[in-house]
Amino acid sequence: MIRAATLEDWPAIWSICAPIIGRADTFSYDPAMEEDAAREMWMVPAPGRTTVAVDDDGAIVGTANMYANRPGPGAHVASANYMVAARSRRRGVGRALVEDSVEWAREAGFAAMQFNAVAESNASAVRLYEQAGFATVGRVPAAFRHPEHGDVALLVMHRLL
Repeated sequence: MIRAATLEDWPAIWSICAPIIGRADTFSYDPAMEEDAAREMWMVPAPGRTTVAVDDDGAIVGTANMYANRPGPGAHVASANYMVAARSRRRGVGRALVEDSVEWAREAGFAAMQFNAVAESNASAVRLYEQAGFATVGRVPAAFRHPEHGDVALLVMHRLL
């Protein structure tokens, strides 16, 4: 189940986000980011939306945030970020979060959705986004410093709604 996140959900969200941010292998976030800064960044205010994925036992197993990609003339295009707890990967949580955010963007009146910085080395995310109808429309060579693979490309992925 996907539902709107509340501030009370933050400890569970942080337990998912902290190790992902710290690994620095998928997101262009400072791996030393502290909890308060992460909360301010992740818990986007309306008209954006932050969600959690909850399993059958009520545990939070994933989270997403979504918002206008840019202000003003770019505000008709949505963007989003997704994080899934390590123990819950390969169980459809990421797919559910992506599908929910696309539906939210469509219902909110956005014309398209765009991801500005998908690490090319994050093959599972790239595959998921392609399966959800996103296409790579740009590739920025060596724009992401991966801790194991060195400098890899960042992809710009887009789909019309």
